[in-house]
Amino acid sequence: MKKIAVLFLLCVVAFSGFSVEKRDVLQTEAKTIGLEKVLVKNFSELDFPTYNNRTFWNNLPAQLKAQYIEEAEKSLEYTWPSVKATDYIEIIRSGDRRQGAYGAPREALVNLVMGELAEGKGRFTDQIVNGVWFYSEQTWWGWSAHLTAQKAPNGLPDADEPTIDLGVGEVANVLSWTWLLFKDEFNKIHPLIAKRLKNEIMEKAVIPYYERNDFWWQGLDGSRSVNNWNPWTNHNMLTAILILEDDQDKKIKGVQKVVRSLDTFINEYPADGGCDEGPSYWGRAGASLYQCLDLLKRASNNKFDVYDNPLVQNMGSYIYKAYINYPYFINFADADATTGGRPQIIYSYGKDINDPTMQKFGAFLARKDNWGQKAPGGKIDEQIMQLMHLKEIEGAPAEDALISDFWLPQLEAAGARDKKGSTDGFFFAAKGGHNAESHNHNDLGTCVMYFNGKPCLIDIGRETYTAKTFSSRRYEIWTMQSQYHNLPKINGIDQKDGREFKAKNTNFTADAKTAVFTTDISGAYPKEAEVKKWVRTYQFERGKKFVIQDNYELNKLTGQPTTLNLVTYSKVSEIAPGTLQLKGDGFTLLLKYNPKSVSPKIEFNEVTDSGLKRYWPEGITRIVFAIKNQKTKGSNELVITKL
Repeated sequence: MKKIAVLFLLCVVAFSGFSVEKRDVLQTEAKTIGLEKVLVKNFSELDFPTYNNRTFWNNLPAQLKAQYIEEAEKSLEYTWPSVKATDYIEIIRSGDRRQGAYGAPREALVNLVMGELAEGKGRFTDQIVNGVWFYSEQTWWGWSAHLTAQKAPNGLPDADEPTIDLGVGEVANVLSWTWLLFKDEFNKIHPLIAKRLKNEIMEKAVIPYYERNDFWWQGLDGSRSVNNWNPWTNHNMLTAILILEDDQDKKIKGVQKVVRSLDTFINEYPADGGCDEGPSYWGRAGASLYQCLDLLKRASNNKFDVYDNPLVQNMGSYIYKAYINYPYFINFADADATTGGRPQIIYSYGKDINDPTMQKFGAFLARKDNWGQKAPGGKIDEQIMQLMHLKEIEGAPAEDALISDFWLPQLEAAGARDKKGSTDGFFFAAKGGHNAESHNHNDLGTCVMYFNGKPCLIDIGRETYTAKTFSSRRYEIWTMQSQYHNLPKINGIDQKDGREFKAKNTNFTADAKTAVFTTDISGAYPKEAEVKKWVRTYQFERGKKFVIQDNYELNKLTGQPTTLNLVTYSKVSEIAPGTLQLKGDGFTLLLKYNPKSVSPKIEFNEVTDSGLKRYWPEGITRIVFAIKNQKTKGSNELVITKL
């Protein structure tokens, strides 16, 4: 059991020696404004629409009201399940996380709440009561994969030690809003419903948050790095504290603790604002931080405001820097290849930091998401926030964020496209960094390349999460290995995971004609690879060609092959010695190589994982270029041009 606890932490926490700059942006702001003096006493002061504010709900667009009511009606006969002991135990039996066992009841409750808010006739109230009673009767609200935080053996939750994970935070948020919106209605039915619900949230989530500093995601004991868990869970806990805590002194201390915890996240963030977890995880990293900042500002009568801080601004603008073409985003590490973003948060974040590109991008994503035509997703508070901004964003200027290029020197990630404002032609992005990043793949020096906004050279991403994903066997998974990225296998050896395996001398330059990314990836390989230097360069001549260059020096040859690997979503065929054809979605490119130097092997890989099939349903192809007549020094060049 102890082994599983260690394994889970492998990828969600960092390693000794992680870089921290003690900025303490939020604590400084809290002290400057005297947070303890300006913090609201009652959540109603934040001016969110209540259940009884029928003007707000009745004025929703008719199609949204109809959708909310329709979804709620589907849950009118919902049978609230028992989360069985075997559902939890399955994580240690087979590695199956059984996410559906936890997700279905929460979805039903959210649908019922939103339906009742929209209709306002009390038709769904009894089922909402059944939902909150279901959760009140549960031992724990989290996900089985995260039970490793408790002292008892993994597999089943310990009722004597309430712990807080992502799932507990999410449910605590939903239940807190449910209590806030319907406590008066509950009291009309029976006085114990609202009382019981509040007690359960306090005992399962709020009080453990007050009393403990050793949840790794809090970052308060100084032993580990944090990731998106920190702002994500802190936003949920901040919400619960502000809604439920009656003792103002305890409320102040709880909010101050959230502020301290959030600062550990900000302190570890690179100054360039780059999210090493990728754009889809930004939705629960930078975006969740913004939710915290927005809530802190509202709860302090608009006094708490750090939007002029350069790092906070950079953390926001990252989301459009990592954008390729809707719905594609750069997907290094475990990030998704496509995402709809979070339109309202992106819009509001951009507005608050005075970034017109980000604000217009949020409005653009809202249009793509049929803003105002379909009910928004997310938790109750997230849906309410979107509804509050509905008219504003509908009427706001919208513009696709197709910037010319970007460079994040601390994250060591860069990208460029043929022409600002257009998806026509080439787009590429590349990365350096180290192999202990959050949700890490062994991928230093890899790239993605798209043409006319469609994928050509790709990052495969990650398969559906299982226990193995967050274990010592993580890098047995093919999508995590460097040979299944656009990288070399040196003397038969792949890159190695760990903070010490890092890129060197990473640089990026760009002008009107060219963009060049270069990095020495030799440090990403273990000593068995016998590599002294391997400089990988991506040279992009705007409107003309994309070139991959390698300049290397080995200590010796080991008798094992050295290969250059490319992974593509295009159909690959050899049309002549030295020329491969890459046929993609609406484009055909030529990949030229020196047949005297390298010999290609084309491998088609069927994609069977349901997660990967969302992006690569037709399967992926790996091109393995074997280096001929290997020597300890050499260079190679692969050139991709339009047909």
